[in-house]
Amino acid sequence: MSALTVDPAPGHGREWDDLVRIWEETDAPEGCKVEIIQGIITVSPPPSKDHNTTAELLQRRLYGVIPEDWGIYQTLGVSVPGRAGLYIPDLVVVPRAVATGPGNRVPAEEARLVVEITSQANANANHDRIGKVHGCAEAGVELFLLLDPWHSGRPTATLHGEPDGGTYRVLDTVEYGEKLTLPEPFGLDLDTGIFPVG
Repeated sequence: MSALTVDPAPGHGREWDDLVRIWEETDAPEGCKVEIIQGIITVSPPPSKDHNTTAELLQRRLYGVIPEDWGIYQTLGVSVPGRAGLYIPDLVVVPRAVATGPGNRVPAEEARLVVEITSQANANANHDRIGKVHGCAEAGVELFLLLDPWHSGRPTATLHGEPDGGTYRVLDTVEYGEKLTLPEPFGLDLDTGIFPVG
């Protein structure tokens, strides 16, 4: 199943607050993810078991290297109003103080790492590969890790970093099975061979 796209209203003059209000009021089936991507509200089906396993395996490794006062979240909204975006990354690492308190989202620039894992649905994968990468770069997210088991038949992991002028530099791209290094403050040599394919 691919993402369902819901145009928030006719015309292109929707204000950010109106988009967020519609996002908050969208009644999606349990387990579905509701996001705003380039001004469009999208509803994606629940992720597959392999997708969840990939997130869990990475999260387990990240806990061993992050500072004690940081957290790893799977359902926290990351707000990118400059790109008309409100993403729910598969994993986001932020200082715990930023994620504490009322509400369900944080400013993207507070994220230390955003992780997206592509799904088989082409529309969802393209949001992860293009829209969210550009949105996070523009917001100044330090690192963006794209785990892409559906990349042209060759599962890949791509680490984006050093955001500048709304674009990232690709720090490394490896095929699953090779090692990818997340730089400090993570200092993690990640064996991508642990992730399921498909």
